[in-house]
Amino acid sequence: MKMKALIIGITAIILSLPVLAQQDISPERKAAIDSLALEKIRDLSKYISIIGSKGTPFSEANRVIDRTLELFVEDAEMGVSSLYREEIKYYSVRKYLERLMALNYDKVDIKWYNIQYISDLELQPDGRYVGVITIYQRFEGTTDDGLVYKDTTKKDITVYVERKQTQIGGKLIGFWDVLLGDIRVAETTR
Repeated sequence: MKMKALIIGITAIILSLPVLAQQDISPERKAAIDSLALEKIRDLSKYISIIGSKGTPFSEANRVIDRTLELFVEDAEMGVSSLYREEIKYYSVRKYLERLMALNYDKVDIKWYNIQYISDLELQPDGRYVGVITIYQRFEGTTDDGLVYKDTTKKDITVYVERKQTQIGGKLIGFWDVLLGDIRVAETTR
């Protein structure tokens, strides 16, 4: 009988978690969160350009990789595609960035454009909000002997928004933070 009561009690707690975790976001706060998410996407774009540039010193590229990792949730993955193969490969963010740094091109140019939300933020049972931002990435790699590879990839980036706290002057201050999740390849074209 005690076990049955315990199970009923645990079930009631679990079922009430989404209600307890729900934190309404005002339209003004949502606009600020959207702005922060887009700012982090722009930071990621800038970091990828720096890491991929053959003019970036090795030590600087490694420093930027560490900064880039701070933008992501743990275990996030980034997709890699090519016009020459149908398979999309996924790597941890660190591995993706290290591979980007080691590409066999003498010049690499990466630009992101048409950055936009494709799904509104939705509350998850764990209290976080999740949305998706779509970007287009234009990649161009050139070798000194004139070989050029170009593609445009549409990518979907998962965005996580969660409430966090920090202590400032002995007071707990709540704030919303945005972290990036998996970056999935939607399509790759010329």
